[in-house]
Amino acid sequence: MADIRYGTASARWVLTATVLGSGIAFLDGTVVNVALPAIEEELGGGLSGLQWTVDAYLVTLGALLLLGGSLGDMFGRRKMFVMGLVGFAGASALCGLAPSIGVLIASRAVQGVAAALLTPGSLAILQASFAPEDRSRAIGAWSGLAGVSTALGPFLGGYLVDAISWRWVFIINLPLAAVAVIIAIKHVPETKGDEGTQTPDIPGAVAAALALGGILFALIEGPGRGWTDIQVVVAAALGVIGGIGFFQIENRSDHPMLPLSIFRSRQFSGANLTTLVVYGALSGALLLLVLQLQTVMGYSALEAGASLFPLTILLLLLSSTAGSMAQKIGPRIPMTVGPLVAGVGLGMLVLVEPGSSYVSSVLPGVVVFGLGMAFTVAPLTAAVLAAVDSRRAGVASGVNNAVARIAGLLAIALLPLAAGLSGVGEDGQRFTAGFHRAMLISAALCILGGVNSWLTIRRLAPEVPSSDQPLRPPSAHGGGA
Repeated sequence: MADIRYGTASARWVLTATVLGSGIAFLDGTVVNVALPAIEEELGGGLSGLQWTVDAYLVTLGALLLLGGSLGDMFGRRKMFVMGLVGFAGASALCGLAPSIGVLIASRAVQGVAAALLTPGSLAILQASFAPEDRSRAIGAWSGLAGVSTALGPFLGGYLVDAISWRWVFIINLPLAAVAVIIAIKHVPETKGDEGTQTPDIPGAVAAALALGGILFALIEGPGRGWTDIQVVVAAALGVIGGIGFFQIENRSDHPMLPLSIFRSRQFSGANLTTLVVYGALSGALLLLVLQLQTVMGYSALEAGASLFPLTILLLLLSSTAGSMAQKIGPRIPMTVGPLVAGVGLGMLVLVEPGSSYVSSVLPGVVVFGLGMAFTVAPLTAAVLAAVDSRRAGVASGVNNAVARIAGLLAIALLPLAAGLSGVGEDGQRFTAGFHRAMLISAALCILGGVNSWLTIRRLAPEVPSSDQPLRPPSAHGGGA
């Protein structure tokens, strides 16, 4: 029932529930970063153990987000949202109690499964619940507040690590999830797509998980074990087979979790490509910046987390404005300028090195990067949803979220490798040189995202559709409306 108006009490309750729910999932994607040195000190595992602590969550999340979006469309978005919250809280408790790095990695994988249910549901709830003329404002507010939770992660994680224990970066999720569940049950309307008679695409989900898991295992373990190691070779082969199988399954299925026809929209494909490169740059850069500050420059966990606080403030203050701007002028300009500015900010982080001060080296790059991201996130989300039929909101949200998480896990596996970083224990000079290379690579990815947006996203603001009419896809020439 798409009739909730922005600014009403009902709208505030729905926004609170969806921001809390998706926020803890996004938060967990970054809150762990500043805890990694403390985790490695207590549980061991080396660089590969730290990469898996981050990527185990992202593998299952990325592989199952599409299925989560489809399940919400089929059986009820609020129902899947609440189930995801309950599962996420349970997995968080397991992470907080983990006695070894292996148990922590396994618990993180379970967290990702639960997050795959609640993350696409939150955005699909907004798309299906709000009146068409208010959706962009609602999505802008959601993007800003949920984006803040992502950026707030390092700050909150740093405080918890220094003040109590790294284990509390997981335990903190329990009360937040409980509040979100209560609000969702009482105040969020139940909505479904038109797919209630379908069955879940389990073969596709298994193939996606095999593809991501196999390829990630090879990329993370290859440098340490050797690229000819039998486990690395087998994992890579299974990953390739899983990837090929996934597209074959989706192409032949009557009810695929990833309808390949959705990519016929130039804007949808273009926006997801921008998501891939920009969010890859974001994830890889934030992880390595925090490690650079802690392991090389001597920052405490709290100091390293607080160093990113300007990013949080900028996302909070500007994302809603960017959403309104995209509503008026279309997403093309902000999605072009935003990534370009973000790329400049990442390039400025090459100034971060031993002996440099926070104000002269870290702060300028973080501020410029934050400005760019603030004018990218909400227009990007709106562009994705405006490119598809509103009845496919769950699938579109799942695809875009999956692309963002896959971008993160690929960046965390590939960026250290491409930058020549072999471990957190290497000497500061070598790590700093690799960190600088990684920032330049990340900057280039953001710039690529801006260029792609200019070429693929509509010039003009999309027309606001009625609640029962599909949104018109972009024209095939030049991204114009």
